[in-house]
Amino acid sequence: MPVSQGCLCVVKYLMFVFNLIFWLGGCGLFGVGVWLSFTQSEFSSLPLSFPSLSAANLLLVAGGITMITGFLGCLGALKEQRCLLFTFFLILLLLVLTEVTLVLVIHIFHDQLDSKAQKDLKEDMKMYESDPGLKNSWDNVQKMFKCCGVTNKTDWYNVLQGKLPLSCCSVGTQTCVEGWTEPCYQKARKWLIKNITSVLVFGVCIGVVQILALVFSMLMYCQILSVEKHLD
Repeated sequence: MPVSQGCLCVVKYLMFVFNLIFWLGGCGLFGVGVWLSFTQSEFSSLPLSFPSLSAANLLLVAGGITMITGFLGCLGALKEQRCLLFTFFLILLLLVLTEVTLVLVIHIFHDQLDSKAQKDLKEDMKMYESDPGLKNSWDNVQKMFKCCGVTNKTDWYNVLQGKLPLSCCSVGTQTCVEGWTEPCYQKARKWLIKNITSVLVFGVCIGVVQILALVFSMLMYCQILSVEKHLD
């Protein structure tokens, strides 16, 4: 076996292994997104700016794209097709650049994004009495997290004419006067960070695999080109 074909064989199987890991990682992210969607289904009437709901949708999209890209990479490695490999390389490069851009945007505009999300949630509260689904979602959030309002329990005063919803207090209370002091946005955010830390570490590992898959896809592309030239 010529040296170039031997190198191609090694790179081929290495790329296949990395893309298989990549695909499995996508399945993991998608699975966590599905789990979050089901566990937070009681909050489904809230705006997607609510931390756990936005995280669920983000994981579903990221997991789905990762699965498709990983499958394309495995197929390109097995078929040894330059066109397929180049397409995979471009899609993966675009995906990596998008991820890096998203991380930078979230890091740089962190405060602005938080303010925008809280503003959306406060606007949404105004339909508490007219929308049964929204009312149920807000009540479930406040009971689950033992919190009240978006940033403060006083958020409800303009909505309910100086009163608090019963869900701001312990179950069985006839009227709610004091209410829980912790705001729901920060409480939900803390819960999300606590429960998704391992997923973030997993995401970093997937990022490393993405970089390696990019390198191996380009190496394989060059090796196939070299073998084709040798055969000619």
